[in-house]
Amino acid sequence: MSNIKCTTLRFNLDKPLDRQAWDYLQSTDKDEFKSYSQAVAVAVTEYFENYYRLKDDPYLETREREERFVEQIVAAVKSAVEKVLPSFLAACFTKMVMPYNAAAPTINITNTNENNASANDIDFDFVGG
Repeated sequence: MSNIKCTTLRFNLDKPLDRQAWDYLQSTDKDEFKSYSQAVAVAVTEYFENYYRLKDDPYLETREREERFVEQIVAAVKSAVEKVLPSFLAACFTKMVMPYNAAAPTINITNTNENNASANDIDFDFVGG
């Protein structure tokens, strides 16, 4: 004998929320959702799982939003780097390759440390040491 529980759903189509739920049920992909029961079971389960997760951790939604925002930033930076990298590398290689008779560029390094601070004066506790 199967373990089946029956219930009745009622939709008042004069109410926007009920109308929207009914419209979703009517337009479900029959290959993905075999029946109304399956669609309702999925919807109810996902709703309450999310509800209890948010109840246990009220900042979960904020962190999820922040994570999506960070992912969007990373994707945008990656896209920009992919577009600019070929021309940047080409410019670097053309500057690296110079004729044999050309003079090597001189690099002039000067100390612009006006307050005479040294590496010994820096507090490295923030590094964890």
